[in-house]
Amino acid sequence: MPTLAQTAPISNPALWMGRALSGLVIVFMLFDGAIKLVPWPVVTETMDRIGYGSSESLARSLGIITIACTVLYSIPPTSIVGAILLTGYLGGAMASHLRIGSPLFSHALFGFYIGLMVWGGLWLRDRNLRGLIPFRR
Repeated sequence: MPTLAQTAPISNPALWMGRALSGLVIVFMLFDGAIKLVPWPVVTETMDRIGYGSSESLARSLGIITIACTVLYSIPPTSIVGAILLTGYLGGAMASHLRIGSPLFSHALFGFYIGLMVWGGLWLRDRNLRGLIPFRR
């Protein structure tokens, strides 16, 4: 079994695809966190519908958490920690939508789709993660 240092180099198309996927996640999550910091009425109304009340302080706290996790994900040395934290955050969002009976494919599984992009982009651009989670041919 190869060590992390012996893994095959990442091809240019895979590296750029990983960067593009990660970039989309970063832009989306920073936007998501920013609108919670304001917080716009759509944010507090949605939180109220999900059952968390229309608390502006809770919205701001979630915005800070979202941005902090996304920043950790965007910095290469801390990207795996950021991906783990984003996975937990997205899992909580999925659980909230499942609890209130939101539509499955458009709302409840949206966090799953973003999570696939988080880990897929990271796997495509990070040699160490490829060593930990190898795909066999």
